[in-house]
Parts: sequence; C-alpha cells; structure tokens
Amino acid sequence: MASSSATPHSSPPPSSSSSSTYYEIPWVEKYRPTKVAEVVGNTDAVSRLQVIARDGNMPNIILSGPPGTGKTTSILALAHELLGPHCKEAVLELNASDDRGIDVVRNRIKMFAQKKVTLPPGRHKLIILDEADSMTSGAQQALRRTMEIYSNTTRFALACNTSSKIIEPIQSRCALVRFSRLSDQEILSRLFIVLEAEKVPYVPEGLEAIIFTADGDMRQALNNLQATFSGFRFVNQENVFKVCDQPHPLHVKNMVRNVIDGRFDDACSGLKQLYDLGYSPTDIITTLFRIIKNYDMAEYLKLEFLKETGFAHMRICDGVGSVLQLSGLLAKLALVRETAKAP
Repeated sequence: MASSSATPHSSPPPSSSSSSTYYEIPWVEKYRPTKVAEVVGNTDAVSRLQVIARDGNMPNIILSGPPGTGKTTSILALAHELLGPHCKEAVLELNASDDRGIDVVRNRIKMFAQKKVTLPPGRHKLIILDEADSMTSGAQQALRRTMEIYSNTTRFALACNTSSKIIEPIQSRCALVRFSRLSDQEILSRLFIVLEAEKVPYVPEGLEAIIFTADGDMRQALNNLQATFSGFRFVNQENVFKVCDQPHPLHVKNMVRNVIDGRFDDACSGLKQLYDLGYSPTDIITTLFRIIKNYDMAEYLKLEFLKETGFAHMRICDGVGSVLQLSGLLAKLALVRETAKAP
C-alpha cells in the first residue's frame, strides 16, 4: 500500500499557489472532532461526556490528563452539542495565554456570568478555562465564589494537566473526568484517516516513528506528520526523526544492547556520538527510558535499569546535564547487570 501510494505524490506540487493554500490550516484543527463521539481514545471519559450531551444535565467539570489527549476538544464538542447555534454567545473560553489573574475572574468572568442569554430550557452558559492549573491561588479563590453565586445560569469546565493544583473547594464543586495517554493503536487509527484524506505517501516504518515520537499525544502525532510531509513530501523513519530532532531509537537501542552484552566501551562511544550530534541530555535520557521500558530483558533487570535511569533523569532535570552524567548512568547500568541477581 505504501509504495503504490508513494508514486503519484513523489513529485512536487504543480503550482505555488495551490501549495500555499494547502498548508493554511494545521491538521490538528482541520481534523479536530466536532462531536463528542468522534473523540479518539479514553472511552470511559468520552462515554460520560456523551451522557451529559444527551441528557443536557451539565455539571461543573474538571478534565484532567496529559497534553494532547483530547480534553479541550471534548469540552468544545460538548459545548457545540449542548448549545448548538447559541454556542458563540453562550460560551467563554479562556486559555493559559490570556491573563487570568484575580482581576480577570472578578471582571471578565463575572460579567459573562451575569450576562443574559436566551437558551433552550435546561441549558446553561459555559465558561471554559484551559490550563486551569496555571491560575494563581487568589484567582482560584475568587473563581470559587463566582461558581457558587451564578450556579443557576452558568457552568464551568476546567481543563488541566494535574488536578491536584486546583484548590480543594473548586474540586469539590466539580465532577472529575480523567484522561490518559492514547494507545499506539488509537493514534494509528486517526493517522490513517488523515493520510487517506491528504494523500500522504508513507511507509509503515514512518508511521512507527511518528507514534514513537508522539508518546500517546495525538496533537504531537498530527503535528509531526504534517511537519514531515510539508518538509520532505514523504513519511519515512529517517525524515520523521530529522523533523522531530530526536535521537534515533536504533542508536539508543544499540547502546542498551552493548551494556547488556558487557561491551561498555562501545556503549560509551555510541553515547558520545549522540551527544556530539547536538542532542540534549534530556532527549537522550527520555528516549533511553522508553527503549529500556520496551526492551526484551529479564523483569528484575529491567526494573533496576528503569530505577537508575529515573535517578539520572531527575539529576539532569535539576540542571546537571553533562556527558559525564550520562556516562555515569551507563556505568551504573553495567554495574547493575553484573551484580543483579534473579529473585
């Protein structure tokens, strides 16, 4: 399938005018679901939102989970299904890029909550706060009071990465809907739809690379796919890792294999090669962690490797990101291999 689709699209687009319109809309926006049922993955969370859309009984809700898993998309789709043509005037969306200090809560949010809007019976105005965990504590306290006063006419939907950063009084007033990272299969199913619609030439290894770099993040997957296609007009492994500027997993896998086989010098030279290519220590250790997690080795050894990698990652995040730190990690892994015994 890949080779047959690659042939007609290997030549550049016929005219510059057509290609300039081609990239106007990011695929993330172009293929954003408009109904809750179309949201990929997180079936439990989506089914709960579908019940709300069907019955119209909307509570205040917190949507919590990693980036790119469909939180904002789900709540926007829910707003469209609940409010239909009234969506424009009855929904206020504020993102982390907007100023959301205590003054905005007291003025803009309060004014919107007071505004009279004619809606079908049983429907409420909706205020969507994206990245709510980045709001200041004072703003959250003011928001709590606003939620209380205008509960008859207005509902709140808060999207955040970690719900623990939302103050307890707001959490207790909301239903919590948790989102988790998407599986490889779920991302692949949506990628196939986009590939078909955009006539993108690809090879299966290219899609594997897209899924590897996305790490359960649908937004990242679509952005990487579009960037690879617009840059190289063909999606294969090499092009994807060039665009994403991540260490090639095969190089990192060779390092791990050398450590396990007792070839420590080879592992160190492989590491230095990656470091000299300009990859950041954070990228190297993140890829290393994911390779170890999926590597076929004894379970007790894998757990020890992951523990040591986690400690090294923590030190690198604290700012100690040198080649010495990474070499020390390889030495630790080699030592673990020598001394670890099966339980």
